[in-house]
Amino acid sequence: QVQLVESGGGLVQPGGSLRLSCAASGFTFSSYAMSWYRQAPGKERELVAAMATAGGNANYANSVKGRFTISRDNAKNTVYLFMNSLKPEDTAVYYCNAVRVPKEYWGQGTQVTVSS
Repeated sequence: QVQLVESGGGLVQPGGSLRLSCAASGFTFSSYAMSWYRQAPGKERELVAAMATAGGNANYANSVKGRFTISRDNAKNTVYLFMNSLKPEDTAVYYCNAVRVPKEYWGQGTQVTVSS
């Protein structure tokens, strides 16, 4: 059974930091590209950050460049999103995504709220 379980969301003040984790099981994690998406109320889901199977270079949305970092630990079947200098506009449900065409899996999401 495939599972992607996100954790680490919560309420944080502007300027604060959070680390999201996504634990994967039920598929060969190291063979999948991993990404983080987010969806704010009333908006479409958008790509935040993505990393290929072996790690290394990552791609980021312009809105989070320099503030967010994606990393993966293939030994632990886990992908992370380190979020710094958080802004109210970062408030959203954050989703973990795994892709190896034609297969794609999603987590259930974790809420991040940035507010004073």
